[in-house]
Amino acid sequence: MSGPIGPVRAAGPARAAGPARAAEGALFTLDPRREYPTLVRGEGCHVWDDRGNRYLDAIAGIAVVNLGYGRGDVVRAMAAQAEALPFAVGNIFGNRPAQELAGRVAALTPGDLDHVHFTSGGSEAVEVALKMARQYHVIRGEPERDVIVSRWTSYHGATLGTLSVGGSRLRRRAYQPLLLDTPHIRAVNSYRHEGPQAFADAGEAYAADLERAILDAGPTRVAAFVVEPIVASVGGTLAPPDDYFPLVREICDRYGVLLIVDEVVTGFGRTGRTFAVDHWDVVPDLLVMGKGISGGYAPLGAVATRSHVRGTFVDAGATFEHIFTFGGNPISMAAGIAVLDAFRDEDITDNVARVGPAFQEALERLWRFQFVGDIRVRGLHCRQAFRRCDQEDALD
Repeated sequence: MSGPIGPVRAAGPARAAGPARAAEGALFTLDPRREYPTLVRGEGCHVWDDRGNRYLDAIAGIAVVNLGYGRGDVVRAMAAQAEALPFAVGNIFGNRPAQELAGRVAALTPGDLDHVHFTSGGSEAVEVALKMARQYHVIRGEPERDVIVSRWTSYHGATLGTLSVGGSRLRRRAYQPLLLDTPHIRAVNSYRHEGPQAFADAGEAYAADLERAILDAGPTRVAAFVVEPIVASVGGTLAPPDDYFPLVREICDRYGVLLIVDEVVTGFGRTGRTFAVDHWDVVPDLLVMGKGISGGYAPLGAVATRSHVRGTFVDAGATFEHIFTFGGNPISMAAGIAVLDAFRDEDITDNVARVGPAFQEALERLWRFQFVGDIRVRGLHCRQAFRRCDQEDALD
């Protein structure tokens, strides 16, 4: 959805903009023009601020808190790990929670995406995937492959590298001189679709955009295509025609381009499948995940790679030239294990698939408002598009 619903009860008069309270003065907040309500606790799908106001968190903490707040099982697992071993230097030591969680994730990913590298979040994970793709080609003797293709109306993170491949003009604007010059192809948008074919039949036309971009850049220069299976934050639940991803997979294979699928938002059950790409039975070369993997209880992201990607590093005896200090942190790993236990034991993904149709039926009532232009739902991932919007980024 486009924003949280709350507070559940009236919050009273808004605090006037002006000098921040002493308790907030040292914190560099995103928007200095506003005061942020200070949250102090959460339980289930609600959070409370320091003035006692209760809010319904209708966006799961921006698609993170998939299991809800106040999960004692997750907290206890983290506390036990913190007492036993809170940190391990990832380029010197391994740790058992990381090894166990990697096996758990590999059992859930499609195909042979059996090798998992952990990060502190989604932006870091996309950075890792881009670097892996680049070094993969260098190891294979193709150092000229330095181009990453992506799409407009997409979001892949907030670092300079991920903003470069991201397709949010609004988020890119201030940093444009610092960004890499990477080719972007048009968004796959059912609501804004224009062309001679109906959207459901336009998968080939949208996939052809990728092939043209590869040929324009030079087919021996493109390293990877990075894409959200269902666009999440910038466009909101933009799903492609059913033949799009199989065709994209075929095009990437034809030109030796790695397919990177960004499931930071859509992974771990949100769309009624473990990963959204499972809707089309396509196996990417690298699959990026974050947010729901730890349920918001610890910073955590990951990249799963196919056997041929990992095998290239192994066969060459090549070190992946990368490290993040908190990648594979034992406490975050313990949180991830406990969260995946809950997903399994509580049948979370199948439940999303079961209740998704009722969720969509309830949202269909919004059609009575003339300003609603589209309602898109996949599992419990949804977005309403408005007929008129002044925000530059909102192509909906």
